[in-house]
Amino acid sequence: MLRPCHARSPPVRVVLKRLAKAPATQRLLARLLFLYTRFAYATIRWRLLGAEHMRPHIEGEPVIVAFWHERQPLMPMLWMRARREGSKASVHVLTSRHRDGRFVAVVMESFGMKNVGGSSSRGGAAGLRNLCGLLAAGDHIAITPDGPRGPRRVAAPGVAQIAALAGVKVLPCAAQSSRRICLSTWDRMVMPLPFGRAVIVCEPTITVSRDGWEEALPEIAAAMTRAAERADRECAM
Repeated sequence: MLRPCHARSPPVRVVLKRLAKAPATQRLLARLLFLYTRFAYATIRWRLLGAEHMRPHIEGEPVIVAFWHERQPLMPMLWMRARREGSKASVHVLTSRHRDGRFVAVVMESFGMKNVGGSSSRGGAAGLRNLCGLLAAGDHIAITPDGPRGPRRVAAPGVAQIAALAGVKVLPCAAQSSRRICLSTWDRMVMPLPFGRAVIVCEPTITVSRDGWEEALPEIAAAMTRAAERADRECAM
Protein backbone atom coordinates (compact mmCIF):
# COMPACT_ATOMS: atom_id res chain seq x y z
CA MET A 1 0.00 0.00 0.00
CA LEU A 2 1.33 3.41 -0.96
CA ARG A 3 1.62 5.97 1.82
CA PRO A 4 0.94 9.65 1.21
CA CYS A 5 4.10 11.74 0.68
CA HIS A 6 4.38 14.69 3.02
CA ALA A 7 6.72 17.58 2.12
CA ARG A 8 9.32 18.22 4.77
CA SER A 9 9.24 21.62 6.44
CA PRO A 10 12.38 23.72 5.86
CA PRO A 11 14.83 23.91 8.77
CA VAL A 12 14.37 26.77 11.23
CA ARG A 13 17.63 28.40 10.16
CA VAL A 14 16.41 28.52 6.54
CA VAL A 15 13.15 30.13 7.63
CA LEU A 16 15.02 32.71 9.71
CA LYS A 17 17.37 33.46 6.83
CA ARG A 18 14.44 34.05 4.49
CA LEU A 19 12.76 36.23 7.07
CA ALA A 20 15.91 38.33 7.51
CA LYS A 21 15.98 38.96 3.75
CA ALA A 22 12.36 40.12 3.61
CA PRO A 23 11.96 43.83 2.73
CA ALA A 24 9.77 44.49 5.76
CA THR A 25 12.38 42.96 8.08
CA GLN A 26 15.14 44.95 6.41
CA ARG A 27 13.19 48.18 6.92
CA LEU A 28 12.57 47.37 10.58
CA LEU A 29 16.23 46.52 11.21
CA ALA A 30 17.33 49.68 9.41
CA ARG A 31 15.00 51.75 11.58
CA LEU A 32 16.33 50.14 14.75
CA LEU A 33 19.91 50.76 13.61
CA PHE A 34 19.11 54.41 12.93
CA LEU A 35 17.57 54.86 16.39
CA TYR A 36 20.57 53.22 18.04
CA THR A 37 23.05 55.29 16.03
CA ARG A 38 21.22 58.53 16.80
CA PHE A 39 21.29 57.67 20.51
CA ALA A 40 25.01 56.85 20.36
CA TYR A 41 25.74 60.11 18.51
CA ALA A 42 23.90 62.11 21.18
CA THR A 43 26.03 60.65 23.99
CA ILE A 44 29.39 61.02 22.22
CA ARG A 45 31.69 64.06 22.55
CA TRP A 46 32.57 65.02 18.97
CA ARG A 47 35.49 66.98 17.51
CA LEU A 48 36.07 68.07 13.93
CA LEU A 49 39.66 68.33 12.69
CA GLY A 50 40.26 70.07 9.39
CA ALA A 51 37.11 72.20 9.49
CA GLU A 52 38.84 74.72 7.22
CA HIS A 53 38.83 72.12 4.42
CA MET A 54 35.07 71.65 4.77
CA ARG A 55 34.17 75.33 5.12
CA PRO A 56 33.97 76.22 1.38
CA HIS A 57 31.56 73.35 0.84
CA ILE A 58 29.32 74.37 3.73
CA GLU A 59 29.17 77.74 2.00
CA GLY A 60 27.98 76.16 -1.24
CA GLU A 61 30.85 74.75 -3.30
CA PRO A 62 29.92 71.20 -4.42
CA VAL A 63 32.31 68.42 -3.43
CA ILE A 64 32.79 64.66 -3.51
CA VAL A 65 33.24 63.39 0.04
CA ALA A 66 35.29 60.17 0.05
CA PHE A 67 35.91 57.80 2.95
CA TRP A 68 36.58 54.10 3.42
CA HIS A 69 33.55 51.82 3.70
CA GLU A 70 34.48 50.68 7.23
CA ARG A 71 33.78 54.17 8.67
CA GLN A 72 30.31 54.53 7.13
CA PRO A 73 28.34 54.23 10.44
CA LEU A 74 30.17 57.29 11.82
CA MET A 75 30.07 59.60 8.81
CA PRO A 76 26.46 60.90 8.98
CA MET A 77 27.69 63.10 11.83
CA LEU A 78 29.67 65.11 9.26
CA TRP A 79 26.46 66.02 7.41
CA MET A 80 24.69 66.79 10.68
CA ARG A 81 27.54 69.13 11.60
CA ALA A 82 27.42 70.78 8.18
CA ARG A 83 23.68 71.41 8.46
CA ARG A 84 24.11 72.93 11.92
CA GLU A 85 26.67 75.32 10.44
CA GLY A 86 24.31 76.44 7.70
CA SER A 87 24.80 74.08 4.76
CA LYS A 88 21.76 74.08 2.47
CA ALA A 89 22.99 71.60 -0.16
CA SER A 90 21.63 68.09 -0.40
CA VAL A 91 23.99 65.16 0.16
CA HIS A 92 23.61 62.15 -2.12
CA VAL A 93 25.12 58.88 -0.93
CA LEU A 94 26.19 56.36 -3.55
CA THR A 95 24.77 53.01 -2.41
CA SER A 96 24.81 49.56 -3.95
CA ARG A 97 21.70 48.08 -5.58
CA HIS A 98 22.49 44.89 -3.67
CA ARG A 99 20.31 44.00 -0.66
CA ASP A 100 22.98 45.27 1.77
CA GLY A 101 23.12 48.55 -0.12
CA ARG A 102 19.37 48.98 0.15
CA PHE A 103 19.65 48.43 3.91
CA VAL A 104 22.29 51.17 4.15
CA ALA A 105 20.12 53.42 1.98
CA VAL A 106 17.24 53.28 4.47
CA VAL A 107 19.57 54.23 7.34
CA MET A 108 21.10 57.13 5.40
CA GLU A 109 17.69 58.45 4.39
CA SER A 110 16.73 58.49 8.08
CA PHE A 111 19.61 60.94 8.60
CA GLY A 112 18.26 63.21 5.87
CA MET A 113 20.57 62.12 3.06
CA LYS A 114 19.48 61.05 -0.39
CA ASN A 115 20.54 57.86 -2.13
CA VAL A 116 21.84 57.19 -5.60
CA GLY A 117 21.85 53.54 -6.65
CA GLY A 118 25.09 52.16 -8.08
CA SER A 119 28.70 51.80 -7.03
CA SER A 120 31.97 53.64 -7.55
CA SER A 121 33.18 50.86 -9.86
CA ARG A 122 30.01 49.96 -11.81
CA GLY A 123 27.06 51.76 -13.28
CA GLY A 124 28.40 52.89 -16.65
CA ALA A 125 28.28 56.21 -18.42
CA ALA A 126 24.66 56.90 -17.50
CA GLY A 127 25.45 56.60 -13.79
CA LEU A 128 28.42 58.92 -14.10
CA ARG A 129 26.33 61.50 -15.94
CA ASN A 130 23.68 61.33 -13.23
CA LEU A 131 26.23 62.01 -10.50
CA CYS A 132 27.84 64.81 -12.50
CA GLY A 133 24.38 66.37 -12.93
CA LEU A 134 23.82 66.38 -9.16
CA LEU A 135 27.18 68.07 -8.61
CA ALA A 136 26.43 70.61 -11.36
CA ALA A 137 23.21 71.47 -9.51
CA GLY A 138 25.26 72.36 -6.42
CA ASP A 139 24.70 69.20 -4.38
CA HIS A 140 27.33 67.00 -2.73
CA ILE A 141 28.16 63.33 -3.36
CA ALA A 142 29.43 60.88 -0.73
CA ILE A 143 31.34 57.81 -1.94
CA THR A 144 33.03 54.83 -0.30
CA PRO A 145 35.48 53.91 -3.07
CA ASP A 146 36.12 50.39 -1.73
CA GLY A 147 32.41 49.58 -1.38
CA PRO A 148 30.20 47.77 -1.51
CA ARG A 149 32.19 44.51 -1.37
CA GLY A 150 35.88 45.33 -1.27
CA PRO A 151 38.72 44.61 -1.36
CA ARG A 152 39.21 46.63 1.83
CA ARG A 153 40.89 50.00 1.29
CA VAL A 154 41.35 49.48 -2.44
CA ALA A 155 39.81 52.44 -4.25
CA ALA A 156 37.75 51.84 -7.38
CA PRO A 157 38.31 54.43 -10.13
CA GLY A 158 34.83 55.97 -10.00
CA VAL A 159 35.64 58.56 -7.34
CA ALA A 160 38.45 60.05 -9.44
CA GLN A 161 36.55 59.72 -12.72
CA ILE A 162 33.53 61.60 -11.39
CA ALA A 163 35.74 64.36 -9.99
CA ALA A 164 37.49 64.72 -13.35
CA LEU A 165 34.26 64.79 -15.36
CA ALA A 166 32.40 67.14 -13.01
CA GLY A 167 35.34 69.43 -12.31
CA VAL A 168 34.84 69.29 -8.53
CA LYS A 169 37.26 68.55 -5.71
CA VAL A 170 37.46 65.43 -3.55
CA LEU A 171 37.35 65.81 0.24
CA PRO A 172 39.02 62.74 1.83
CA CYS A 173 37.84 62.17 5.38
CA ALA A 174 37.29 59.61 8.14
CA ALA A 175 35.90 59.28 11.64
CA GLN A 176 36.59 57.16 14.69
CA SER A 177 35.14 56.61 18.16
CA SER A 178 37.02 55.79 21.35
CA ARG A 179 34.34 53.28 22.30
CA ARG A 180 33.46 50.96 19.45
CA ILE A 181 33.13 47.45 18.18
CA CYS A 182 34.58 46.15 14.93
CA LEU A 183 32.30 43.82 13.04
CA SER A 184 33.60 40.62 11.45
CA THR A 185 32.77 41.91 7.96
CA TRP A 186 35.08 42.14 4.96
CA ASP A 187 35.87 45.78 5.80
CA ARG A 188 36.00 45.40 9.63
CA MET A 189 33.24 47.96 9.91
CA VAL A 190 33.28 50.18 12.99
CA MET A 191 30.13 50.64 15.09
CA PRO A 192 30.22 53.39 17.74
CA LEU A 193 29.27 52.64 21.33
CA PRO A 194 27.59 55.29 23.50
CA PHE A 195 29.34 57.62 25.96
CA GLY A 196 32.71 57.88 24.24
CA ARG A 197 34.77 60.44 22.35
CA ALA A 198 34.78 60.69 18.58
CA VAL A 199 36.64 62.66 15.96
CA ILE A 200 35.98 63.48 12.33
CA VAL A 201 39.05 64.24 10.22
CA CYS A 202 38.91 66.16 6.94
CA GLU A 203 42.08 66.16 4.83
CA PRO A 204 42.84 68.93 2.32
CA THR A 205 40.75 68.66 -0.83
CA ILE A 206 42.23 67.11 -3.96
CA THR A 207 41.76 68.61 -7.42
CA VAL A 208 41.51 66.12 -10.28
CA SER A 209 42.33 67.36 -13.75
CA ARG A 210 40.12 66.42 -16.69
CA ASP A 211 42.63 63.89 -18.02
CA GLY A 212 44.39 63.08 -14.76
CA TRP A 213 42.07 60.76 -12.88
CA GLU A 214 44.46 57.78 -13.05
CA GLU A 215 47.23 59.77 -11.37
CA ALA A 216 44.83 61.20 -8.79
CA LEU A 217 43.36 57.87 -7.64
CA PRO A 218 46.37 56.75 -5.52
CA GLU A 219 46.54 60.24 -4.00
CA ILE A 220 42.85 60.07 -3.00
CA ALA A 221 43.29 56.59 -1.49
CA ALA A 222 46.37 57.65 0.47
CA ALA A 223 44.55 60.73 1.83
CA MET A 224 41.59 58.65 3.01
CA THR A 225 43.98 56.31 4.79
CA ARG A 226 45.81 59.24 6.41
CA ALA A 227 42.48 60.58 7.66
CA ALA A 228 41.54 57.17 9.09
CA GLU A 229 44.91 56.73 10.79
CA ARG A 230 44.82 60.21 12.28
CA ALA A 231 41.30 59.60 13.60
CA ASP A 232 42.54 56.36 15.18
CA ARG A 233 45.45 58.15 16.87
CA GLU A 234 43.24 60.92 18.19
CA CYS A 235 40.86 58.42 19.77
CA ALA A 236 43.70 56.47 21.34
CA MET A 237 44.97 59.50 23.26
